[in-house]
Amino acid sequence: MKRQKGWTVTFQPEGRTAVVTHGTSLLEASRKAGVSITTRCGGKAGCLMCKVKVTEEYTSGLRPPGDAEQRKLGGLLDEGIRLACQAAVWNDLSVYTPEDPLKAAVRRKLEAARRGEEDELW
Repeated sequence: MKRQKGWTVTFQPEGRTAVVTHGTSLLEASRKAGVSITTRCGGKAGCLMCKVKVTEEYTSGLRPPGDAEQRKLGGLLDEGIRLACQAAVWNDLSVYTPEDPLKAAVRRKLEAARRGEEDELW
């Protein structure tokens, strides 16, 4: 296998990418790609706000979960949920990031307006 200069991480649904070195956290990669992943603990697996989803085909692209992730996420790991601050890149992969809550509310409002529905929230 030819040595690459880095691994490509694609963040969905935006489709933004970052090329990072082996062992870079998904949180660091997201910042490099210009993708916002919320965190309050500074990357110490304390707040659980940086959850991302990795599909089964890409699980080998990340270092296996460590003790902190296993304790914090438990069964969510089986669903492909990882902590961006703890998951380290080992290969090319694609990651699904949660939608920003404010953007999600605006999107729902616009979709309801297009369908002619009333939205009680606003």
